[in-house]
Amino acid sequence: MQSKTKQELLNEPRDLIVFGEDWGGLPSSTQHLISHLSKDRRVLWVNSIGLRQPELTVKDVKRAFKKIFSDSFVSEKRNKGFYTRIPSGNTSNIGEDNFIVVNPKTIPAPKSPTSRWISRLLLLLQIKPILRKMKLQSPILWISLPTAVDFCGYLGESSLVYYCGDDFKSLSGVDHDTVSKREVETLKKASLVMTSSTTLLNNFPKDKTIFLPHGVDFDLFSNPTQIADDLPKDGKPIAGFYGSISKWFDIDTLKKVIDYLPTWNFVFIGKVEIDVSSISSLSNTYFLGPKDHQSLPTYSQHWTVSLLPFVNNKQIDACNPLKLREYLATGTPIVSTNFSAIQEYKNVVKIVNNSYDMVDAIEDSLFDNNKEIRKMSVSNQTWTFRSKQVSTWLSNL
Repeated sequence: MQSKTKQELLNEPRDLIVFGEDWGGLPSSTQHLISHLSKDRRVLWVNSIGLRQPELTVKDVKRAFKKIFSDSFVSEKRNKGFYTRIPSGNTSNIGEDNFIVVNPKTIPAPKSPTSRWISRLLLLLQIKPILRKMKLQSPILWISLPTAVDFCGYLGESSLVYYCGDDFKSLSGVDHDTVSKREVETLKKASLVMTSSTTLLNNFPKDKTIFLPHGVDFDLFSNPTQIADDLPKDGKPIAGFYGSISKWFDIDTLKKVIDYLPTWNFVFIGKVEIDVSSISSLSNTYFLGPKDHQSLPTYSQHWTVSLLPFVNNKQIDACNPLKLREYLATGTPIVSTNFSAIQEYKNVVKIVNNSYDMVDAIEDSLFDNNKEIRKMSVSNQTWTFRSKQVSTWLSNL
């Protein structure tokens, strides 16, 4: 068999070393993109190295324990378009696998030069043997967390890409000073910067930054599904939300709305990270907990109206929620508070400014007949399409 020329190797899609959040769970935009990009390139995915140092809390202790005692890496083999996690105890078969997830054991978000050096050394000792086994071809270093900039130049990468999906300066649970400094370093070293919102786009160097809107798994959310077993079935219309129920969740406005609409059910899906007692005690309110991503259409296709009830702050103004396009793909009416990313869909989403507007919009959704218009608004914005755009940009680096 004739070996490939240097030019042929350069024309092939380059492999990726990705520093992102922990692989699995509800997929982030990075996971959606990398899942598609990995179809014709090898990927080494490094789980989260943190955006702050851990504190002595139950949550942080549990997370640290999981990190320390879990497998160092797992291989990801594709099975009919999905990934199957395979725990591994050695590196003997890494060369045969095209997607490796590394669970790093290192110092999260180190601050001092010494701790940064130790953190880098610890992680390099873990992943260098894996890189040698995988034999990546001119890999691109893709980072979604600015703290990963400490590894730039140490992994044999051909270039650095920064994919920014959040305004880290306003994100809760982050060491803002450390992360802001690392982001400045990242922007200097990156060959390409991609942002998921126009607000973020305006914060970065114009000569190397590209706007990359989120995509959607259109087939998953648009194809009819059966109704979830635990969705209320008492005949009342349902206003629903799924996602993280955290500080950006406008619980004060929702309390007023739910009080005013006793003939409606309100369903909330996701991990609860704030005090919701003011509404959870109400008879027409249901908190169903986190759900698998694949099951979300069994809820959102069958409730009457989808909600985006966010507070007005810098974090929300810079976000571009994945659920927005997923909601649209179901065709269900959407009622949302106002933020920058929603403006693109102002003709197919009801934008409200207060609880009174939200009550009116929710009631009006009963008479909505624009289902197909909403679905068509995102039918060509799939993750497949977005990943093809990214692949073209990567090939030009």
